[in-house]
Amino acid sequence: MTTLSERISQSAFDGSRLRVVLLLDLYDGAQNQFLEVYERLQKQVSSVPGHISDELCQSIENPSQWLITSEWESAPRFLAWINSEEHVASVQPLHGCVRDTRSLRFSVLREIGKGPGPGSHSPTGPPSAAASSPESADRARGGLQVAPRRGDGVVRHALTFTVKPGSEPVVAELLAGYTSPQAQVDESTRLRRTSLFMHGNRVVRAVEVEGDLLAALRHVSQQPEVRALEEAINPYLEQDRDLSDPGSARMFFTRAALPAVHHVAAGGRESADVGRHALFYPAKDGCGTALARLLAGQDEAAVDDPTSPIEGSTVFQRDDIVVRLLDLRGPLDARPALALGVEGGHKAAVLARLLDSAKDGVPSTDQEISRFLARSEMRLITDRRAPAQD
Repeated sequence: MTTLSERISQSAFDGSRLRVVLLLDLYDGAQNQFLEVYERLQKQVSSVPGHISDELCQSIENPSQWLITSEWESAPRFLAWINSEEHVASVQPLHGCVRDTRSLRFSVLREIGKGPGPGSHSPTGPPSAAASSPESADRARGGLQVAPRRGDGVVRHALTFTVKPGSEPVVAELLAGYTSPQAQVDESTRLRRTSLFMHGNRVVRAVEVEGDLLAALRHVSQQPEVRALEEAINPYLEQDRDLSDPGSARMFFTRAALPAVHHVAAGGRESADVGRHALFYPAKDGCGTALARLLAGQDEAAVDDPTSPIEGSTVFQRDDIVVRLLDLRGPLDARPALALGVEGGHKAAVLARLLDSAKDGVPSTDQEISRFLARSEMRLITDRRAPAQD
């Protein structure tokens, strides 16, 4: 049995408050323009559900370096905002005055010498709607991460996009045949694994990075073999993009981002007979987070069960797109309910209420679970690991 101290985990669903740190490097002379944009953006974000407070800081050593910190009731609230079309549009004006950004996200684990409760006011503007009620403020004060989690030094992320119906075979061939980029980014960052899947006309590219995810993604995007692949699939994309235009490329990859909201794995070395699978879940409108949370809870229990074939699981979610990546011993259909994430209790019924039945039907009986599992499984296009380091 895997003990809590051995288990590797990350989660957006632990109920703790979230601290977001955004580091910005401004273009020379863009400070006043940036402040105007920030004031408009801050007024907008202060009314977003789940927002508690934010602060704007400027470096005392380099006036071009700025820092924005914000606090949120929970990670899902923040992710719902950051992945929304409203947010994509609201940050567009920043691109004209910001040279570079880096976003860091932390669960709040401890508080020492805390003054008035968070959410009582916003340092840079009016109180947020989410933090103005006593009930919201009480939840925020108590929302601490229960215990430290054990990591494995790996950052997980995915991109998803759709291609024009009928082009799937051509796109699959292109995605399977490209030359892998150099794995080593710099002395502290390395691309460890890339897994590509398709489900109908939807493509999901999941990456595992040791070190700095942003540095790895930039490195990959600059490699000739990857640039050639991206140009080759451009004609088949449902969403047009121009990778030679930084604004168009940024918009495409922002909308394609599919964050990892939960990961759990047994500690120790991976077994030789473990295979990688991906499942696609069509969530009802507004039910993506609840569906991702259900699957996360199932996989927490599965990794702790010595009889379970699941070695690890990563749940990716953006709005109502939910993808679950499984590292599993043996065939996927050996225990269909477990593989689908609904083994035990009434979980299949709960899943049925969260799925968009108009798209794919909902499972209730054992036979329907097996059929739904087969329909949900994504087709593996390629799964590439970086060569082992000496």
